[in-house]
Order: sequence, then structure tokens, then C-alpha cells
Amino acid sequence: MKLRRKLLLTLAASLVAAGLVAPTVGPAYAASLTEVTSFGDNPGRMRMHVYVPDNRPARPAVVVAMHGCGGSGPGFYSGSEFASLADRYGYIVIYPSATQQAGFGNCFDTWSDAAKRRGGGSDPVSIISMIRYVQQQYAADGDRVYATGSSSGGMMTNHMLALYPDVFKAGAAFMGVPFNCFANAADYPPGSSQCTGGNMNRTPQQWGDAVRQAYPGYSGPRPRVQLWHGTNDTLVPYSLLQEAIEQWTNVFGLSQTPTSTDTPQANWNRRRYADSSGTVQVEAYSIQGAGHSLPSGGMAASAITFFGLTNPTTPPPTSGACRVAVDLNAWNTGLTENITITNTGTSAVNGWSLVFTLPGGQTITSGWNATYSPNSGQVTARNVAYNGGIPANGSVTIGFQATHTGNNARPSSFTLNGASCTVA
Repeated sequence: MKLRRKLLLTLAASLVAAGLVAPTVGPAYAASLTEVTSFGDNPGRMRMHVYVPDNRPARPAVVVAMHGCGGSGPGFYSGSEFASLADRYGYIVIYPSATQQAGFGNCFDTWSDAAKRRGGGSDPVSIISMIRYVQQQYAADGDRVYATGSSSGGMMTNHMLALYPDVFKAGAAFMGVPFNCFANAADYPPGSSQCTGGNMNRTPQQWGDAVRQAYPGYSGPRPRVQLWHGTNDTLVPYSLLQEAIEQWTNVFGLSQTPTSTDTPQANWNRRRYADSSGTVQVEAYSIQGAGHSLPSGGMAASAITFFGLTNPTTPPPTSGACRVAVDLNAWNTGLTENITITNTGTSAVNGWSLVFTLPGGQTITSGWNATYSPNSGQVTARNVAYNGGIPANGSVTIGFQATHTGNNARPSSFTLNGASCTVA
């Protein structure tokens, strides 16, 4: 019976990690990802999933987290850290699923005339309906709504900030493009697009005018903007980060010269653009050597910090408040690995994600007691239904099977919910 249960758990974890099924969470353990089938006006024919943490304030903030082309809301839930951060900080996450087609799979509509007009229809109107639904259903705070997304979702992040500046407080776009970059659906696929073809170059004034024309006459506050791009991104060229910087700094009336630059983490080069009061309205991250692969470990936490949502409902572990022990068994071309995570802090952890880096040539083929995404490189292991809580001084053990091409070393750089762990 024990063997059968372990096999079933392994299979379930593998399916979730592959994005083939959405994880389900029993009410006795933790919050769950839930699909909402009727949320209001839906001209984009989108699907909606929502993650509502068990511990949240009376008027929680809302983060709209959007997937890349070919992805889905449940897939972005499994493959990013926004849900585990929601357990710590008490905000609600909306995960829209796009169904529009423009020669590149299911992508968010940032190309059609309808999508470029406030209230014009298509995906933007559907997303606003999702936000209104959550505000009504969960008494969410209308003054704390944020957008984020990867690739197509990053494009839609910039899009929503331009169309609905009165709805969003801030946004974080990963590997996106400026608002109004695409001419039409035919211009969307990267192989033939003028926008992503590598030659897009408009003036800051032209980019800023596009945003101002999206909501003519609007004179209220604009949402703050965080931009992320890998320097080796060839699908959505890195040069578009500069175009997006020019757009948003122009909208805010800021200089093209950053007010500060720094490197908050290795290979993260940050430029900040502050207004006369010292408030950073735009910040841009160049991730050295990264391709079309963002967000990776720790980046979601930086976005949530930028949003101002790091007032935890459950105290997060601090550096050194976790310990990891690794038990590895390797053979010719394969290995199995069990990882024991110990919470050495004084408060329980409710919902966790463990980020670690696999050595080159290792690829996870199956796992147990956690979901794993992606299956190589920098991996995020997220709790499943029955092990989301780690009490103070308590432990959980997870594991996986992997193939390797000669390097059977242990992973490196373990972080639990963004905090570094010691390795036993």
C-alpha cells in the first residue's frame, strides 16, 4: 500500500511539473488554484484561475500574473513563484489563460485594434472583468492591483498599464515589448515581426504618445513600471528593453539618464529612474547572459517588493533560517536525489518554494513530494497539497530522478522563499 501511494504521488507530481494538470489542494491543508468559469464580460474568450491564500488581510491586494505564448494560467502558477509569495504576503493572484492565435500559439492579444483601445474589447476587457470579479468576491483592495507576466504576458503587462492606468498601481514586465509595438496579428510572430525583428526604434516622444493616446485626457497618476530582459534574448530582442525604458520614462516626464545604477545580485544590472521627490517610477533590469527564460529564481520576489507588497501575513524565513541536506545516488547516466528542507526559523512556513541550480547536463525526469519547473538549469520546487506547511524546526523531504551526461554533482545555491539556506 505504501509503495502504491508513493507511485501515485510521484505520478501526480510529474504531471503537475509537466503542466499537464493543474495542482489540486485539499481544504484541510492550504489554498488551491481554482478555475472561475463565469466572471463577467469576456470578449477575449479567456479562462480564469485564481489563487486565494488562506491567510490574507480584510482587503487583500491583487496581482494579475500572465503566461507566455503557448502557456496557460495553471502552467504559470506551477512555473513561477507568485503563488508561494502570496502565501507569505497575503495577496490574491489571478492567472488568466489566453486563447487568441496569431501564428504563435495561445498568446495575449496585444496586436488588434480592439485590444489597443480602452474598453475596445478582446483580452484587456476580459482581464478587467477578472479583476472586478475578485474585488467583488473577495473584497480585494481596488487601490492595490498589479500586473506582471512573462513574454506574451510581459507584453500584456505593458499593454494593461497603458490602457488602464486608473486600475493598476504598478507592473513588472518580463521580456515584454513597449505598448503599441505590434501593427496587427500578421506582425506578431517573431520570425516576421517588425516589432520583434530587431530593428524597432522609435523616439521616446513617439512611444510616450502611444501610451497617452490609449486613454486620451487622462491626467491621474500612472502605474510605476519595472522591466526585465535577458541580454542574450533572441526571441524578443534585448534591444526592446531600451525602447520600453524610453516609453515609460517619457510618460513620466523623466530623463533618459538613470538616477542610479547598481547590481543587486550577480548578473542583475539595474537602472532606476526617480522623479524629483525621489520616488522610483521606472526601473529596468538587464540580466547578463540570460536568454528568453525569465522570471527565474528570486525575480518574482523583487517584483513583489517593487509593488510594495512585502508586508507578510506569515513571517518569511530570513537568511540562514533554513537548512538543506542532500542524499544523492548516482549511476552511469542517471541519479536520484532526496532533499530534506529544515525550517530553522522561529515561525512556521505556510507555502514554500525551493530554488536550486542543477549542474550542467542534468535533467529531471520525474519527482516526488514537490512540483519541479523547469527540469534543468535553475529549478523551482514547489510544495504539493500535503506538505505546504513546515513548522519551526520541522522538515520536509522531496526528491527527483534525473539523467546526467557525466556531471553527477549535487545542486548548488539553495534558497527557500527567496532566503539562502545553509547546506548540511
